[in-house]
Amino acid sequence: MDRFVVGSGRCGSTLLSLMLARHPDVLNLSEFFNGLDMGRRFSPEPCSGREFAELIGAEQPVVTAVVRRGYDVSEVVYPFGTPGAGYGREDRLPWLLVTLLPRITDRPDDFNDALLARAAEFPLQSPVEHYRALFEWMGEQLGRKCWIERSGSSVHYAADLVQAFPGARFVHLYRSGVEVALSMREHHAYRLPISLIYDAPLDDGTLPSELGPIDFFAAPRDGDAIFRVLESRPPPEYFGRYWSDQITAGIAGMEALGPDRLLTISFDDLVRDPRPVLERVARFFELPAPDADWLGEASALVRGIPPTRLDALDADPKAALRKVCASAEALLASG
Repeated sequence: MDRFVVGSGRCGSTLLSLMLARHPDVLNLSEFFNGLDMGRRFSPEPCSGREFAELIGAEQPVVTAVVRRGYDVSEVVYPFGTPGAGYGREDRLPWLLVTLLPRITDRPDDFNDALLARAAEFPLQSPVEHYRALFEWMGEQLGRKCWIERSGSSVHYAADLVQAFPGARFVHLYRSGVEVALSMREHHAYRLPISLIYDAPLDDGTLPSELGPIDFFAAPRDGDAIFRVLESRPPPEYFGRYWSDQITAGIAGMEALGPDRLLTISFDDLVRDPRPVLERVARFFELPAPDADWLGEASALVRGIPPTRLDALDADPKAALRKVCASAEALLASG
């Protein structure tokens, strides 16, 4: 069975994936699809093993641009500066080394090399067939019986996942739109692309489109356009628009799924009382019977309910943010 956790960015899906990773039979594929080339990752066209290895071995340019400029991103867990680490913060870090592999092995560089070598040996087949073969190989290497993929912002391309993986089951985790938007605003790897996508005004009123072409691969330079965007705090409503667009697209993309293939849960429920939520997810995904050890360890990862950011906003930006989130909030409520 193909299993996915989908959600907007900053909705708590990282926490859920870390919880599921504590299950002894689960291969936790955290942030696999999100950083792959959007034009190629779900293509129906067959590709060779070498072409597939090139696809999954590439970097993600936004993450590269942010990390090379010295900004911290919570999802980047690659062990820079430790023995055996082949990459520094100034290097172009392959996407699978950003989050996924450091989460599942203490030798991510070696595992990445072995993974790419194995992928290059795969026969001509569709990317989806490559993915299933790769995940099976990874499970064999790590002694895991089933895989669950979870990527930030994956709800935005849920329709692609539904089409590419017929019969897959989906857990949709959602969180209050205004809180997600304000969290994204403080997150460098979201602030950069959202500011560019919506041409959100910077602190001095300049629009990103007025800064000229932006080269994500260029070496950092003090005061360059990327630095200027990262140092600004655009109005919260732009991040609310991004969240609303993601949720609207995701609900439309999953509307044909029945309750046997779609389970929707809220972040608030997960952090208030994690055990029954985890039991529901385990039953839905048909995981081997969860034992008390797993449920206890997973539940212990909750560190309480995060404080709200909304109350710190002035009245006008608060009203504007609520307005842009309202339609998507209504969709979630009606579901």
